Amino acid sequence: MTDVLTRGAEIRIEPVSGKHQRAAFVDLGRAFSDRLEHFVPQIRSEQIELVDPDKNPFFGHARVQLFIAHRGGQPVGRISAHIDELALAMPAEQGFGPGTGFFGYFDAEDEDVARALLAAAEAWLAGERMTRVLGPISLSIWEEPGLLVKGQDHAPMIMMGHHPAHYAGWIEAAGYARAKTLYTYDLDITRPFPPLIQRIVQSGQKNARINVRQVRKADWDKEVATILGILNDAWSDNWGFVPFSPAQVAYAGKKLRPIIHEELNMIAEVDGRPVAFMLTFPDVNDALAKIKGKLFPFGWITMLRWLRHPKGAGMRVPLMGVLKELHNSRLASQLAFMMIETIRQQANTKFQSTRGEIGWILEDNQGMVAIAETIQSKINREYAIYERMLG
Repeated sequence: MTDVLTRGAEIRIEPVSGKHQRAAFVDLGRAFSDRLEHFVPQIRSEQIELVDPDKNPFFGHARVQLFIAHRGGQPVGRISAHIDELALAMPAEQGFGPGTGFFGYFDAEDEDVARALLAAAEAWLAGERMTRVLGPISLSIWEEPGLLVKGQDHAPMIMMGHHPAHYAGWIEAAGYARAKTLYTYDLDITRPFPPLIQRIVQSGQKNARINVRQVRKADWDKEVATILGILNDAWSDNWGFVPFSPAQVAYAGKKLRPIIHEELNMIAEVDGRPVAFMLTFPDVNDALAKIKGKLFPFGWITMLRWLRHPKGAGMRVPLMGVLKELHNSRLASQLAFMMIETIRQQANTKFQSTRGEIGWILEDNQGMVAIAETIQSKINREYAIYERMLG
C-alpha cells in the first residue's frame, strides 16, 4: 500500500488481489467510462475475464499487478502495472525488449490521482527490475493499446478504447513522452474504389495463381492457426510486435468465432498456399449500445439476433497481414486490395453496411498508410503510446 499526501488529502494506492477486488477494479473503470460522451458499455463478465489470471492466457507469460486509488474512503482511480515475458524477449529496436514494463487500465479523478497512480505503477515495475515503462497498454498489445487523443466526438468501434482528452495532459505532465501513434481510418464503403484500384483488383482476379477465399467456420481451428501463423510472420518486424502464444491462439479463436461471418473474412492463396489474410468484425458496439452492455434479463436475445445478421452495422478491419517474403512487392498490395474490395462489396450488399474502419495502423507503417490513403479513407482516431525511463 502506498500513501500520498497531496493538497491536504491523502491518496491511498492499494494493490488488488482476489476475485472481489478484481471485480471492483473493473466496476471502477466502468464508472469512469459511463461519464464519457459516446462511450458504449461493454459486457461486464468479459471485462472481468480479461483481468482474471485463470481465464486470460496473457497471464501465462506475464506478471501483473492491479492498483486502486482511494481518497477519503472513496475509489478515485485505477491502473495496472505489468511485464510481458514475450515482450522482454523482443529486440529493443522494435519498441519493447529487455527492461520494458507497461502500465494500462488508467483512470483518474484528477491530476493528483493520476500522478500517484503512475508513480505506484513505476515503483512496482522498478522493483521488478524494469528500466522503462510504456503505456497505456491494457493488458496485451493485442487487446487495447494506446490512449485515445483524437476522436472523442464519435463512438468507438468494437475492441477500441475510449478515453477523455485530458488524460493525455496528465500523463505528459508526469514526465512521459509519446513513443508511437496509432491511427484508425474511416471509409465510406458505399462508394466504389478509384479506377486504378479497380484495375489492380481485376488483374488479380484474372491471375490463375491467385485465389481469394472466405474463411471456413467448419474448419475454424485450422483457419485460426493459418491466420495467426501468417500474422506472426507478417508483423514480426513491426514496432511493438509480440508473438501470439499457442494458448492465446486457442483463446482468440474461441472468443472471435461468434462474431465471424465467412463473407467478411478472407484468406488469399498463391499457388494454393495461404500467404495473406484480412479479418473484418461487425461492430458489436451497435448492439451493446442498445442493451447498455447488459445481457440479462433480455439483452442476450437482442445480442443473439444481431450476431446472426448484423444488418447495417459498421465494419472494422482490425488485422490483416501478408507473409514477410512478399513485403514491398506489387503482389502484396494487389492481394490487399483484392481482399478489401471483396469484403467491401459483401458488407455493403449483404449486410447493408455503409461505413468501415481500418486500424490500428502504426504512423510509420508506410505500406498500410499508403493502402489506406489510396482507397480514400481518412484518419478518424489517434491513439498515443507513451514512454518514460525509470530510475
